[in-house]
Amino acid sequence: MEPQHQQHPDDGGDHVALIQAAWHRERPDLDVSPQAVIGRLHRLAARLTAELTLVYRRYGLSEGEFDVLAALRRAGTPYERAPGELAAHTMVTTGAMTKRIDRLEHAGLVTRRTAEDDRRARVVALTDAGLRLFDEAFTAHMRNEHRLLSHLDPGEAAALETLLTAWHRRLEGAGPSRT
Repeated sequence: MEPQHQQHPDDGGDHVALIQAAWHRERPDLDVSPQAVIGRLHRLAARLTAELTLVYRRYGLSEGEFDVLAALRRAGTPYERAPGELAAHTMVTTGAMTKRIDRLEHAGLVTRRTAEDDRRARVVALTDAGLRLFDEAFTAHMRNEHRLLSHLDPGEAAALETLLTAWHRRLEGAGPSRT
């Protein structure tokens, strides 16, 4: 008798469907249908992160450093923000932000100075080199995002955006989970 081929996640099989089938077998009393969405989104997020960070690394940046430079660039001329603002715009702690700024400053991509209106406050600003590097990296990043979305037709991409936006708003409005 010939052995049956079992799908493996690396052979193009649907890993989430395999997990769900195992749970149906092991715990038929539970509805595991949310895994069809949550599991796939989780796996897709990991894949997207891996694809996005490839571009950041080409420019010598981590994902967090790219986020800091993006927040500064989005601020507009003179491309500066207070460290606390940067932390809020990138959703990290001020301690994590300090480490990112330290690395970017060491690389010559940002500077820190005392705020003109409050001598106790600091301001982080893009250097000319930081602006040039970020603009080049962001152009490559957007090409990469277009490439990743090209696997969907425009109608699918628009529908997905609508669904994800609605779901995100509802989750944000629901507050913290109490499970």
